[in-house]
Amino acid sequence: MIALYREWNERINVVSRKDIDGLYEHHILHSLAIAEYVDRFYPGAFRGAEVLDLGTGGGFPGIPLADAFPEAHFTLCDSIGKKVRVAQAVAEGLALQNVTCVNARAESLAGPFDWVVSRAVTSLDNFYPWVRGKFRRSILYLKGGDINAEISELVRKCRVEPGKIRTWRVDEWLKDEYFAEKFVIEIGKDYLCPPKI
Repeated sequence: MIALYREWNERINVVSRKDIDGLYEHHILHSLAIAEYVDRFYPGAFRGAEVLDLGTGGGFPGIPLADAFPEAHFTLCDSIGKKVRVAQAVAEGLALQNVTCVNARAESLAGPFDWVVSRAVTSLDNFYPWVRGKFRRSILYLKGGDINAEISELVRKCRVEPGKIRTWRVDEWLKDEYFAEKFVIEIGKDYLCPPKI
């Protein structure tokens, strides 16, 4: 996976050139925080699931997750064609049979999907309307920094009930300074639990 991304990144910049040496930690491992979250809180839930990775860019978090969950099907969607080409090439290079890459905008996708995953594409209150009504279970969103204000805006603007939101600190799993302020934010279709930040 690393070799393929390095090769493609020379042609189409999907990972910042100065961050390419941190590809494993900052992109692959970070993406796999969703896998750890699912294994902890929903063991077996991705078995046979349809998962949408919206705003996948070059394939994060979708490609690492598709590799980790071969029994799920992943639709990797991005509105930028050249990034989708990279995701497609990497999926083919890894012989991932459970990946479909789509160059489209969120609004044009039919759905519904079981799960939606994404990695800091935009603010939560912008992202949520794109996928409202397109998922059966939950959104699993990777986000860093001060997430409290963003969650408050999501609740206020999109009228998402606070009990449908759960946060999990990635550094509970990855004991590294890089992950200190990184979270998996789950927005469930049904009641989860009170927010835990």
